[in-house]
Amino acid sequence: ESVINAVNKNLDKMHKYMDMKKEVLALEEFHIYDVYVDLVEEYDVDYKYEDAVELIFNALEPLGGEYKENARKAFDQRWIDVYENVGKRSGAYSSFGYDTPPFILLNYNGKLDSVSTLAHELGHAMHSYYAARKQPYIYHNYSIFLAEIASNVNEMLLNMYMLEHSSNKRERMSLINDFLESVKGSIYRQTMFAEFEKIIYEMEGNNQILTEETLSNIYYELNKKYYGNSLIYDDDIRYEWMRIPHFYYQFYVYQYATGLAAAFYIASEIFQGNEKMREDYIDFLASGSSKYPLELLKKMGIDMTSEEPLNRILNYFEEKVDEFIKLAKEN
Repeated sequence: ESVINAVNKNLDKMHKYMDMKKEVLALEEFHIYDVYVDLVEEYDVDYKYEDAVELIFNALEPLGGEYKENARKAFDQRWIDVYENVGKRSGAYSSFGYDTPPFILLNYNGKLDSVSTLAHELGHAMHSYYAARKQPYIYHNYSIFLAEIASNVNEMLLNMYMLEHSSNKRERMSLINDFLESVKGSIYRQTMFAEFEKIIYEMEGNNQILTEETLSNIYYELNKKYYGNSLIYDDDIRYEWMRIPHFYYQFYVYQYATGLAAAFYIASEIFQGNEKMREDYIDFLASGSSKYPLELLKKMGIDMTSEEPLNRILNYFEEKVDEFIKLAKEN
C-alpha cells in the first residue's frame, strides 16, 4: 500500500516523462507501444570485456577494498561464463550453492547494456557469496524481497560513476535514458501491475464477480492513469493483462519497485561517501535470511513501510527527465 500510495502521488513525474518522449521522438500520435522506444540510439561504443571489468571495479570503489577483493575472485577463479555459444541459453543469470562459489552466465556482446548486466549479476553473486560464508545453511538464502537490491546497487553505482565521468553528450543521454527506462519499467509499470492485482483481489474478497470485461476495463483505466494524457490508448491494451505471467502466481511484482528504490537509497548514500551505510550494506549482504527483510533494511536506516525510499528515487527520476530535456534541446 505504501508503494502504491507513493507512486500514485508521483504520477505527474511519469506523465512529464511521457510528454517528453512524445516530443523527443517527434510523434504526432503517441501510442502505448511507442513507450518502449528508446529516446536515443544505444551509445555506439564497444567495450572489450577486460575494459568493462576495469570500468565496473572503478565504479565499485566506494564499496571498499574488502568487497572489491572478494569480487575479484569471480574473475580470477573463473566463476563467469562470458560469451555467447552454441546451445547456450539467452539472457544473464547468477546461481549458487551453499558450498560452491556463485556462478554467472552471461552473453556478453560489448555494448553498454552488457556492461550494466555484468555489474548487475556480479551484485547477485556477491550477495550469495557473503551470505553463504557468514550464515548457517538454513539462513544463507535470501527472499525475493531482497534479491534485486544487491544487483541494482552495483548497477546504480556504475550509472552514477559513468555520469560523473562522462564528457560525451551522447553517452550521457544514453546513460540517463537507461536510468529513466529502468524506473519506468521497475517502479511505475510494476506498481501499476500491483495495483491491478490489489484491486481484483479485493473484489474477489468482497465476493464480486470477476469477468474478462471487468478485468480488461480495470487494466485499461490503470494504463490511462499511469501513463497520462499524451498517449493514444488503443483498445488492444485493455487485454494485455492476459499475457502477464506474474498475474497467474504469487502477488509479488511490487517487490521490483521496492528493490530498486532500496538499491537507489543505498547506492546514492555510498556514492556520496557515507561510510556507515557502506559498512551496514556489507553486513546486509552477509545476513541472508537471518532476519525478516524489513528488519534487515531498517538496520541500514531504510523503512520500506514508509514512502520515503520511493520518493527519493522518483525525485531523482524527475531531475534526470529535466536534464534529458535540456540536453535534447541543445541538439
